[in-house]
Amino acid sequence: MLIGIIGKSNVGKSTFFNAATSQGVQTANFPFTTIEPNIGIGYVRTKCVCREFQVRDNPLHSMCIDGSRFIPIRMLDIAGLVPGAHNGRGLGNQFLDTAREADALVHVVDVAGSTDLEGHAVGPGTGDPMKDIEFVLEEFDLWLATTLKKNIEKASRDLHGAPDKISKVLSRQLSGLSVKESQIVTSLNQTGLGDKKLSSWSPSDLLSFCQTLRKLAKPMLVAANKADFITAEPNLVRLKSLETEVIPCISEAEVMLKLGSKNGMLRYLPGDSSFDINPKALLREDQKKALAKVRAVIIKYGSTGVQQILNRVCFGLLGMIVVYPVEDENRLTDKNGNVLPDAYLLSKDTTAKELAEKVHEQLGKGFLYAIDVRSKQRVGAEYKLRDGDVIKIVSATSRR
Repeated sequence: MLIGIIGKSNVGKSTFFNAATSQGVQTANFPFTTIEPNIGIGYVRTKCVCREFQVRDNPLHSMCIDGSRFIPIRMLDIAGLVPGAHNGRGLGNQFLDTAREADALVHVVDVAGSTDLEGHAVGPGTGDPMKDIEFVLEEFDLWLATTLKKNIEKASRDLHGAPDKISKVLSRQLSGLSVKESQIVTSLNQTGLGDKKLSSWSPSDLLSFCQTLRKLAKPMLVAANKADFITAEPNLVRLKSLETEVIPCISEAEVMLKLGSKNGMLRYLPGDSSFDINPKALLREDQKKALAKVRAVIIKYGSTGVQQILNRVCFGLLGMIVVYPVEDENRLTDKNGNVLPDAYLLSKDTTAKELAEKVHEQLGKGFLYAIDVRSKQRVGAEYKLRDGDVIKIVSATSRR
């Protein structure tokens, strides 16, 4: 799974990326600080099953801290957009070509209104985050339409007069965008273009189709960054009218808390609604004041918002579930004795056999059945996994 971080220039995308991944990338108060896309690892947080089963787990590829499981996801910090990006202005082509890889998008917006459309700093409250959101979505849709238009004449010839194949032809044309054919079919139905010849699509038809497809194939959430500014409050009220979900966040506060936790100055887990200062920490006066401001922000919003955004994208927009495969259904271990070693993020319709294939190709080929550890019942290949399932896979070819 790959989450792309998008937005216009100079809204705090790289700061959000640092907050989500604890990976130091360059940040500065001018456009195009991010030239090359940055890739890092963030974590989604969920309740671990270790306490339910009363075991001490030792994860191999994730972390369990005080009963919270932190599961890694890939994150992509993409160069900022400017108006006209779909025509190659600024770093538009690079941005949009990179964004095609993402499964979902976090649109970081300067909710304080301290930047103009070009990404230049202006007085807080002067910029309009509503217009920022509109222009970024418009650029994305126009880029998608431009990309499809280039190939639409060839796609029309490929149909050979068979309209029922339109979804398959479009699927081939959009194969590099991580778009599913089912999403194309849904978009055709919703726009009423399914029965219309591709060669007769008007520019408005094409744009309407791309707008609908983008919502399905690249689900998006707005991260209302810089929510600690006074000028952010009226803008947050305005943003409630959007169809897209909006979550206030303060990326700089999250960076500060993670750094303080890493240095042993305080106790904090990403997503917590509070933090504790180490009584032995020798804090400077400016550090005390900064932490006091952060505490006030957390009290106001319930958190810095960064972890909540990652969780909402993963478990809300993408509908993922967490499943724990084990070798020994009694001890909950793998073949090396590691307790609850793996936590897999899977789509909610994943079957037991598909899990086996993800764990190992040979395990899937020889799949016999699986065991639901809680009920000790055997389940078949088509059993649809549920969030929090602990599963033992039995295979004729290999064992986990």
